Amino acid sequence: MNRKYFISSLVTAGAALSTTSGWAAAPSSAPSRRSHKIPSYLKPGDTIGVTSPAGYISLQEIQSAVQLMESWGFKVIIGATIGKKDFTYGGTDDERTTDLQQMLDNPDIKAIMCARGGYGLVRIIDRINFKQFKKHPKWVIGFSDITVLHCHINRHFGIATLHSKMCNSFPDDWTKAEPIQITTIESIKQALVGEDLKYIAPVAAQNRVGRGEGQLVGGNLSMVATLSGTQSDLETKHKILFLEDTGEYLYNIDRMFWNLKRTGKLDKLAGLVIGGFKIKPDEPGEEFGKTVYDIVMEKVKEYDYPVCFDFPVGHQRSNFALKCGVPHILEVGTDGSTLQSL
Repeated sequence: MNRKYFISSLVTAGAALSTTSGWAAAPSSAPSRRSHKIPSYLKPGDTIGVTSPAGYISLQEIQSAVQLMESWGFKVIIGATIGKKDFTYGGTDDERTTDLQQMLDNPDIKAIMCARGGYGLVRIIDRINFKQFKKHPKWVIGFSDITVLHCHINRHFGIATLHSKMCNSFPDDWTKAEPIQITTIESIKQALVGEDLKYIAPVAAQNRVGRGEGQLVGGNLSMVATLSGTQSDLETKHKILFLEDTGEYLYNIDRMFWNLKRTGKLDKLAGLVIGGFKIKPDEPGEEFGKTVYDIVMEKVKEYDYPVCFDFPVGHQRSNFALKCGVPHILEVGTDGSTLQSL
């Protein structure tokens, strides 16, 4: 296993939350400390639907993921968008909307695994009807462009979702997979069956020591910034915010963090978790002159909540499953950081 990261999983004593009754979705204007709803955890024989609401992916490319999820004891339904192609998309907007809607409405499907990210969810999010999903919540799984769903669902319904690797991150040959790949993919199952997850990140010199408790929210920085001012805008007050990104220039990372600061998303956090950031090299003569660490700390220097860098989440092999919308404790110390779900 990668020496920097490891996962400790304990069976949660609070798994009964998944069957708690009497909850009603709060309106989007409700305080961010409102009650949260955890979809039922999966049992052997439950069904996972696979759909591609963003980019194109072939049937062959999801086979490794399908086989592994079946080996976990789950049934798998493959959506109509798998193998569909409309330029870069997994089918037309109509086809992707229909496939996702059917997955959300189907009472036999207990979790929805998004096959890949890319781009496309923002084009269809306002066409999705969440009425049945609100009545019968299920796990929505994915990251990157799927951040649109995480943010929208958290804002309007307070229902937990799962930020994790998707089908295109599963290795074709498990015998050649690195330990960190196996461990992070196994964390998806651990989250889906209700285990309490505790993640440990290494010491980073730029970390800000402290302890914070609150709902965990976030995902891809580009998506969180893009959604500002929309019906899917992420509420962050008193929450632990985690962010990651890939393929962006440093000046654009800086611009997006200014967006978060100016829209108030950074000023009343319980904690900030910075995951992987794969940066595009600056053009010669156009060097930005700041690192990601510099960019972040410049925006949060007047606040006192804990800040953790180099957390194992993002467009990288060390991308662990995180339960969005679920209360967590973040502890950043001089010997490393821990993030644990409650």
